[in-house]
Amino acid sequence: MWRLVFAYALMMAGVSMMVLIAGIIGTEFAPSEGLATLPIALGVVGVASSTLPTGKLLHRFGRRPVFIVYALLAICAAAVASASLVLNLFSGFCLAGFLMGWSAAAGHQYRFAALELVSAELAPKATSVLLLGGILSAFVGPELAVYGQNMLATEFAGSFLLLAGSYTVGLVIISFHHDHTVVNYKYQSKGRPLRIILRSPPVILAICSSALAYGVMTLVMTATPISMHNDSGLSLEATKSVIQSHIVAMYLPSLIFAWLFGKFGLRGLLWAGVAIYLACLWVALIDTGFIHYWLSMVLLGIGWNFLFLSGTNLLPYGYRPEERFRVQSVNDFLVFSVQAIAALGSGWFLYHWQWRGLVGVGVAMTLGFACLLWFSRAIDHTSSTQSLNRS
Repeated sequence: MWRLVFAYALMMAGVSMMVLIAGIIGTEFAPSEGLATLPIALGVVGVASSTLPTGKLLHRFGRRPVFIVYALLAICAAAVASASLVLNLFSGFCLAGFLMGWSAAAGHQYRFAALELVSAELAPKATSVLLLGGILSAFVGPELAVYGQNMLATEFAGSFLLLAGSYTVGLVIISFHHDHTVVNYKYQSKGRPLRIILRSPPVILAICSSALAYGVMTLVMTATPISMHNDSGLSLEATKSVIQSHIVAMYLPSLIFAWLFGKFGLRGLLWAGVAIYLACLWVALIDTGFIHYWLSMVLLGIGWNFLFLSGTNLLPYGYRPEERFRVQSVNDFLVFSVQAIAALGSGWFLYHWQWRGLVGVGVAMTLGFACLLWFSRAIDHTSSTQSLNRS
């Protein structure tokens, strides 16, 4: 379990680094300001497009070989990013972002690997412990970005070389991982058709919850460094502290998620996530001072934690053990497709609709999910679905 935690922290450091500096690099590097967030968006597209192939590879070869190969791909992607900055190739930097996203699909599978290490009763605690690695990644990525900013003659080229080192250490750690399965699936059926599984109320609500978590978070988070540094004139250090605080807030509530789960249940945590998202967006609309950026991003991180972890823990109620790889990969494909659209739209909304218009889109998305949650009875079916899965 702890191997997964530390490997997760190091392998996801590239995400926090790209969030901090890719948009800033893009404003000076891209053909137009509307394309400034394209490298980040392509990273998310990489995640979305790799989820289904990754699921098939996991099913055929198991987790450990796939984790190792994807770590090697991440190292190559970081090297391509550094070389592209030196050679002034925006297309190469975009390719590096895509490859980093593709390799990150394995990192997102770490949470399901954690669930397989424990019994169903300990699942909330397992996902909480794993996501603590995200707190470490919140510091590793941005610190490497700032430390390597002027390490080479080309600004930020050294940052990606340091990131390649982080990926290498993560590769060494994850190479010691061993797959754990409680049940032997060799002689079981392939499970129900996917179209039937995706009509399950718990699966629908789980996917929508995680999609909202990533969609709104990516929409606002991707635009924040550009809005802070370029539009509001705040320093890179101030921007870094806001992004780090946001990422810490994404993962710190994991310490008490299992306790909150036992006290309020999934429905209570989902409503809490919706309320916190609305509070975050309200703060972002008030003003564009440092404290407003900081508070809105901290609230955004907490809301993401509640919505994403609730969706992750709700999903297994909708599938049987032999269906896990198919459903997990489709879940990630749909969730990260929404994130990709949000990342692609973030720069466009910021450029054409400004900060307030972008925040308004987040409000509409959150209220739409609130309506779904209000009328949904998916959580009421979890007990009977769990009995079905175990049978």
